[in-house]
Amino acid sequence: MPGLLSLEIAECINRKQYVYLKELDNKGFVVYSNWATSRKAEDLRSNPQASLTFWWHEQERQIRVEGPVERLKDEESQIYYDTRIRGSRIGAWASAQSSVLPGREELEKRVEEAEKKFEGKDRIPVPDFWGGMRVIPERVEFWQGRESRLHDRFQYTKDEKAKCGWRIERLSP
Repeated sequence: MPGLLSLEIAECINRKQYVYLKELDNKGFVVYSNWATSRKAEDLRSNPQASLTFWWHEQERQIRVEGPVERLKDEESQIYYDTRIRGSRIGAWASAQSSVLPGREELEKRVEEAEKKFEGKDRIPVPDFWGGMRVIPERVEFWQGRESRLHDRFQYTKDEKAKCGWRIERLSP
């Protein structure tokens, strides 16, 4: 499974960003971000829906996942946060993600302040403005490239009445 994927959130303008997939559990696909200042958080507040696209160029394969987004509880986010190297944990405290910085020096000053705040502490709490989000799949499309652009496409749509809870349909290329 690739660790890098494209996340697209629809608002007036679709914004696509590559993020790291950190978890796949029985509920969905989990990524982490700043919930206070990042553009993705801003978009999700107005429209809590997202799509993920995984692409394997060499195999000519793609998987697209669409569904609602939920924020993980702080306790869940803390579990992942604790696995990050110290610099990344400090960086989460220091960065007002996506906000304008007057210069690199400002970021370095914020890092220094966060380092002082947590000096001598092994356990750094997850910031309340940072955490995981889970995309809960409601629709999944599997795409396989074929000759003459006659691609194979199968769409799985969440449907409680269908066998195994998913309706499976072949789509035209």
